[in-house]
Amino acid sequence: MVRVGRQRRFQLADTAQQIVGGFLLAGPFVVTDEVWGLAVGMEWYQAVLTVAIVFAVGYGALYKADDDRDPDREAEVGGVPVRFISLILVSYLSVLILALSFDAPATLIPNHMDPAEITLQMQVFVTLKAISIGSVFSVIGAATADTVF
Repeated sequence: MVRVGRQRRFQLADTAQQIVGGFLLAGPFVVTDEVWGLAVGMEWYQAVLTVAIVFAVGYGALYKADDDRDPDREAEVGGVPVRFISLILVSYLSVLILALSFDAPATLIPNHMDPAEITLQMQVFVTLKAISIGSVFSVIGAATADTVF
């Protein structure tokens, strides 16, 4: 681990900023019927692509858009900056927490599928795909809040 200066050290306050930004941008997309319609129609490889987009946008927003931040000078776990790990966790967990809190899967999936065809496994897969969509927006809010504040 490389020692970093005081203002560059990742702290709990940084995670709090990410959480605020992640929830702020994720909220509207979690309860949007169109997102759940997209999730129903998505294939597995499209969900994987959205995961890659979240990682790329998150890394770019943290380390490419901010010249003052160097991933090689930050605390790491397994070679990955702790700030980036936190960002990805916040991006996905904020969407998951909101989706389950609002009961979005049970409320919105039946709008796009025959209720008789909805199994628990299908509901989980569609929810994971909806989370992958919402996380594209959540990561933008989380990274922006972390970078600006």
